Amino acid sequence: DLESRKGKAPGGYNYPLDETGVPFIFMNATSSLRDVVTMLHEGGHAVHSFLTRRLPLSADKHPPSEVAELASMSMELMSMDHWDVFFQDPAELRRAKKTHLESVLETFPWVATIDKFQHWVYENPNHTEAQRHQRWTEIFQHFNQRTVSWSGLEQFRPYLWQKQLHLYEVPFYYIEYAMAQLGAIAVWRNFRQDPAAALAGYQRALALGYTVPIGEVYAAAGIRFDFSTEYLRQLADFVREEMAAL
Repeated sequence: DLESRKGKAPGGYNYPLDETGVPFIFMNATSSLRDVVTMLHEGGHAVHSFLTRRLPLSADKHPPSEVAELASMSMELMSMDHWDVFFQDPAELRRAKKTHLESVLETFPWVATIDKFQHWVYENPNHTEAQRHQRWTEIFQHFNQRTVSWSGLEQFRPYLWQKQLHLYEVPFYYIEYAMAQLGAIAVWRNFRQDPAAALAGYQRALALGYTVPIGEVYAAAGIRFDFSTEYLRQLADFVREEMAAL
């Protein structure tokens, strides 16, 4: 169910059907770059569903978010070599890739902001609306650029967190996106060096489902389950190098 329509629920997701092993994708396409990324993202989840469909236990077909989002985010990046299917104009293709890579790096401060904010919300259940506005603004300013001018729009900033549906629908399901994004960048870095080997590792890792711990899934993909400052810096530098080469 891909196209947007009046009255349709927001968001996008891949939903696996365990009995048949065939998933379906829900999204709201509006002919934008975001549609391409969403389709590829959910397509990564769908590939994951197909690769785990033969596992005997249903629980093994549903790995934790750190693994599930590795499948989807890696697909976004590995597919970029074929984005000319969607963007025939070289300038538009370059713009699309650059925009997406910028969003990859922007994932980290935004995830940190949302995660820290929702922890504060649940740790302080009796807070007032004014306190919530103040704390959100403080956290947002801590993790995000201060060069952006909010002049004339200050009254909207305290509500910016509400665009993240996860806070309402799946509390505390968000820091995993940053973990998986690091893994996806590492998969993509391997893919740039040896596409066949990286793709084989990607499929091998996803086929494990949740039959082994998270670290072993990442190792099967040829990457590390690592959140160290040095590792993050290496991967961020790699993304910047790829952006500079466009």
